[in-house]
Amino acid sequence: MIRFAALILPLSLDTFAVAASLGVAGLTRNERVRLSVLFTIFEGGMPLIGLLAGATLGRLVGGVADYVAIAALVGVGVYMLRSDDEAEARRVALFARARGAALIGLGLSVSLDELAIGFTIGLLRVPLIPVVAFIAIQAFVVSQLGFALGGRIGERWRENAERLAGVVLIALAALLLASKLLGLSF
Repeated sequence: MIRFAALILPLSLDTFAVAASLGVAGLTRNERVRLSVLFTIFEGGMPLIGLLAGATLGRLVGGVADYVAIAALVGVGVYMLRSDDEAEARRVALFARARGAALIGLGLSVSLDELAIGFTIGLLRVPLIPVVAFIAIQAFVVSQLGFALGGRIGERWRENAERLAGVVLIALAALLLASKLLGLSF
C-alpha cells in the first residue's frame, strides 16, 4: 500500500502544477470541466499502456524487473526535475485554447509521466484496477483544485510542485533499491 501511494502522490503534484498554471488563465467553468475530463481520460489511460508494457517486460526480464522499475522511477524523477519552465508555459497556453485533435496531442504530452509510472507499476506488479482508478480520480480532483487555486498561488510554488514530484520519485527509487538490496519489503 505504501508503494502504491508513493507512486501516485508525485502524479498528483504534477497534475496540480499544470492545472494551477491553467487556472491563472481564468478558465470558464465549462473549460475547467472539459480539461479535467481530458486529464482524467489521459492520466487514467496512459498507465494502462505503461502497465501492459511493464508487465510484459517484467515477465521477460524476470529477476531484474525491480531494478528496471527503479531505473524508470529515477528517469522520470530526473525528467521532472529538469523540466523546462518556458516549454511548460507554452504547453499551458496551448491547453487553454486547444480544441479537437490538438487536445489529444496535449493530453498525450501531459500524461507521459503517467505512462512511465504505469510501466513502473507493471514491473513492480502492483494491482491494476485500484491503481488506474486512483490515478483517474486524483487527476480529476487535483485538476479542479489546481484550476480553482491557480490564480491565488504564486508561479514559483507551481513550478516547485513539479520538482517536488521528481524528488519524491527519486526518493522512492532509492527506498525500493535499499529494500531490494536489504531483502526488506514495503
